[in-house]
Formats: sequence, structure tokens, C-alpha cells
Amino acid sequence: MNKGDLVDRIAAETKVTKSEALKLVDAVIRGIVEGVQSEEKVSISGFGTFRKRFRKARTGINPVTRKPIQIDASTTVGFTASSTLRNGV
Repeated sequence: MNKGDLVDRIAAETKVTKSEALKLVDAVIRGIVEGVQSEEKVSISGFGTFRKRFRKARTGINPVTRKPIQIDASTTVGFTASSTLRNGV
């Protein structure tokens, strides 16, 4: 399922137009992004938790040359599914 499929499904289930459903999906995604950026964690009951994760700098291997390379520290987003979602899959 992609974003368009999700918009179509929300529009059908809530009896709103596709443009209104798109606004709803965009608002939810924007809320999650802003929440993770500012609070480092967004929990949605029955779905899961989005959390800001920090990766330390480390040494990796270039797959082409097989030589060691330095990988900088970075920030990413992790997702942990709730037990409800895990059991339903």
C-alpha cells in the first residue's frame, strides 16, 4: 500500500473527498515528523512508536574496494510496532 492507496481507503471509509483525505494523511504525517523532531518520540496506541535514534561514528568497509572507510555519526528515525500490530500481522 502506498500513500495514494491509503488516501483512497480513507476517502472511502470516511465518505470524504480524496482531496480532504489527502489533507488528513498529510496532517498525520506532518504531526509525526514534527513530534519526532521536537520530542524525539511519538507513540500511537495500537500502532507503534516512532523514535529519534542516534548512530555513533564507526568504521565500515567499502563494498567495491574492500577498504575501511569512516562513517560519520548520524540521526535517523526508528519504528517499533506495538504488540497489537505485531500480533495482527
